[in-house]
Amino acid sequence: MPLTGIQIFKLLPKTNCGDCGVPTCLAFAMNLATGKIELSRCPFVSEEAKVQLQEASAPPIRPMTIGTGPKALKIGGETVMFRHEKRFENPSGLAMLLTDSLSNADVDARLAKFNLLKYERVGLTLRPELIAIKETTGDAGKFEALVSEVTKNNDGGIILMSDNIDILAAGVKACADQKPLIYAATKDNWEKVAALAKTNSCPVVAKGANLEEVADVTTKINQAGINDVVIDSGSRTIRQAFQDQIIIRGSALTKKFRPLGFPTIVFPCEMTQDPMMEAMIASVFIAKYGSIIVLSDFQGESLFPLLVERMNIYTDPQRPLATTQGVYEIGAPAEDSPVLITTNFSLTYFLVSGYIETSKVPTYLLVMDTEGLSVMTAWAAGKFVADAIGPFVKKSDVWDKVKHHKLIIPGYAAAESGGLEEELNGWEIMVGPRDGALLPGYLKTWKP
Repeated sequence: MPLTGIQIFKLLPKTNCGDCGVPTCLAFAMNLATGKIELSRCPFVSEEAKVQLQEASAPPIRPMTIGTGPKALKIGGETVMFRHEKRFENPSGLAMLLTDSLSNADVDARLAKFNLLKYERVGLTLRPELIAIKETTGDAGKFEALVSEVTKNNDGGIILMSDNIDILAAGVKACADQKPLIYAATKDNWEKVAALAKTNSCPVVAKGANLEEVADVTTKINQAGINDVVIDSGSRTIRQAFQDQIIIRGSALTKKFRPLGFPTIVFPCEMTQDPMMEAMIASVFIAKYGSIIVLSDFQGESLFPLLVERMNIYTDPQRPLATTQGVYEIGAPAEDSPVLITTNFSLTYFLVSGYIETSKVPTYLLVMDTEGLSVMTAWAAGKFVADAIGPFVKKSDVWDKVKHHKLIIPGYAAAESGGLEEELNGWEIMVGPRDGALLPGYLKTWKP
C-alpha cells in the first residue's frame, strides 16, 4: 500500500533546508504522498529511505515505452486529473489499424500514408506513432508476413493483436527487437500471454469485460513478472468507455489503486463506421484520458486536427512553447533588407515569419528571449522593454550584414520607441503595425 505523508516524513532527514523547493520536510512529504513532487528533489534522503519510499515516489500511473530508438513512444506517468493542476506528461499515441485480410496494395497504400502524414507546426513535427496489426484470417504465416512488411517499411511502434497465442507468438518473432505491445491478456489466457511477453521483454495489454476483471488480470500478470501493462476496459460505446477512463484515472490517482495504475488503450475504430464520427470520438479520448487511440485509417483532414488538439492539451500550461533566440533570415535578405524584432513565443514567431514570407520582402527577424511570452504580455511583464531590447539588439550580429541602422518594432511595443532611441543612439526606431496581418503591406513600403 502507498505510504501516507506522515510515514514518508518519518523517513526524511528533517532538515527543513528548502532545497527541494518546499519550505519544510513535512510539506515535502505531503506533496510526495499525493504525487505532486518527485523524491529526487530531496538531496539529503538516505539510500535506505529511498528504497522504502520507492512506492510513494513512483507515478500513480506507471510510465512505459512502446518501441525502440528515437521514435519510441512513452506513455503513462500521469500525476493529475486535470491539466491545470500541473500538466499532462506523455501525449496520447495515435495508431492506424491494419488487418491481415487487406490486400498488398491496400497495405502499401496505408503504410505510405502513415509515413507521409507529418506536419510542421510552431517548430514541432506532429505525426502519428503506432501501427496496430490485427489478425483476422487465422493464418499465422500471413500475420507474420504482414508484421515483417510493416516493420520493414516504417519506423512506428507496433501493436500485435490476436486472440490466438500461437499467432501472437509468430508476430512477436517477426518484430521482437522492436518491443511491440502484445494485445491482449485476458482472464482465460493471461498465463500464456504473460509468458510470451516476459520471454521477449514486451509490454502487454490487459483486457477485461469490466474494470473489476481488468484489475484481476493486471494483478496476475504483475505477479508473473510483467510490469509494463496497458489497460483495455473492454467498453466499445462512447459513454461507457469515457466513464471507464475517468474511473481508471481517478482510482489510480486519488485512491492509489495499483491494479488500475496503468496507461490505457481505446478503440474509436470499433465504436462507429463513420470516419468523421470516429475522429470526434478520438478527440474525446485525447482529452480524457486515452494513452493509445486506435483508428481504422488516417485521413489528413481529420488526423491533423487531432494532432493539434493533442499538442495543445499536452503543452505545459506553465511553460509556453518558445522559439530559440537569435537572428532568422527570411527570403535571402541582403544589406538593404529590413530588420524586425519580436518575442520568442512560438505562435508569435510563426505568425510573424509567415506574414513576412507572404510579403515576399527578404527580411532579418530578430527573435528575443522573453521566456515564451507574446509581445503584449512580455511588454506588460517588463521583459520586452527598451532597456532589455537595447542590449540584445547591440549584441546581435545582424548589423554586420546590413548597411542601415533601422529597427522595426511591433506596434504593441510602440511606447518603447523613445526609450530605444536613447538605448540605441543614432538608430532609427520604426513602429510596425499592431496586427501582424498588416505586415505584408507595411513591408512593401520599406526603404533602407
